[in-house]
Amino acid sequence: MVTPPTERPSPIPPSTVLIGVLALLTAVPPLATDMYLPGFPAMARELGTTASSIQLTLTAFLIGMALGQLVIGPLSDQWGRRMPMIAGSAVCLAAGVGAALAPSIELLVGARFLQGFAGAAGVVLARAIVADRTRGPRAAQLFGILMIIGGIAPVVAPLLGGLAVDTVGWRGIFWILAGLTALMLAAAIFFVPESLPPENRHAGGLRSLLASIGSVARNRTYMGYTLTFGFAFTAFFAYISASPFVLQNMFGLSAASYSVVFAVNSLGLMVTSALAAKLAHRFTLRGMLAVGVGALTASTAFLLFSVLVGAGLWPTLVLLFLTVLSLGFIFANAATLATTQVPQSAGTASALLGAIQFGLAAVISPIVGLGGEDTALPMAIAMFVAALVAAVTMYAMTTRDSDLTGTRSTGAATPDTVH
Repeated sequence: MVTPPTERPSPIPPSTVLIGVLALLTAVPPLATDMYLPGFPAMARELGTTASSIQLTLTAFLIGMALGQLVIGPLSDQWGRRMPMIAGSAVCLAAGVGAALAPSIELLVGARFLQGFAGAAGVVLARAIVADRTRGPRAAQLFGILMIIGGIAPVVAPLLGGLAVDTVGWRGIFWILAGLTALMLAAAIFFVPESLPPENRHAGGLRSLLASIGSVARNRTYMGYTLTFGFAFTAFFAYISASPFVLQNMFGLSAASYSVVFAVNSLGLMVTSALAAKLAHRFTLRGMLAVGVGALTASTAFLLFSVLVGAGLWPTLVLLFLTVLSLGFIFANAATLATTQVPQSAGTASALLGAIQFGLAAVISPIVGLGGEDTALPMAIAMFVAALVAAVTMYAMTTRDSDLTGTRSTGAATPDTVH
């Protein structure tokens, strides 16, 4: 277990400028994940490769994000926040330029891995700085702002990408991302002071983190909710990585039309997430989670049936929309229930949940492309199987009685909080 730091003096609240910079650090990785999705078909044509290979660029980014969270966060407890943030932003910028210039799919995959690994510094350290500088209700408010930014970015990203891909091409999108990363680096250099003083740092590092992860992973209920979250996110990412090919190549949507569909679905997810937070004072988190998991399983089952019988574009769009809506009752509730099982190790619990989340997403991304670019069947199968596993893990690995107490007022807690 990580040795707790010495008692800190009253923290200095972050300025409005610093909050804006932290929001930018939180937004860039989701933009880098989703903004280039409308360019998938064009990328496959230009690089002379398959849909599965293009989806591997997304897989590499996600693996990098998962590993980066586990490595950079603990190292910042040793070295402070500022230097890892600047170093991570600089490497992320170099990787973004490499992605824009990549002449082959192999080099593009490598650049995307490095971009994800280094870009994780922004997400992890933005949360860590909030934890260093604020406490109590103000901390919860700022974490909420970062989560909202993290939710808006995936909505805006494919819409912007769809508009840009027809004018600047997919390489132009990577240049835009490189420009945003350069802005992130400049902001980190000029506006982010060190928030972790030397007397509050510790030398536990990765060894202590691994010991803490082992302790958390032995909690059956925690793992049940974590896997429920992880496999629900897997269903979501099967949709994210396959839908550009399914909706554009199969059903003939333009890149701009696909971006609108993606944005509408993402807005629906934000609405149901907000609704779940509102209802947290009236219903248990587990109860709402059960509703979400049930709806996810049913909608993906109907989606698979629709694909098998060749129902066409509109049934597919409606069922994808209903599937994404159901996730609003799953993500925050499952993550909150998971982290409350191990309150003494909430930071480690969040890191493990994030690693499983991005790790499973990385695995599913190339799998849904194995059937080629002209079939929705791999996507539908993957989404249904992931939803079914989420349901099984929830009911088999968690206990109802222990989850009904003390969870009504947590609302949309910040499950990713560092420390």
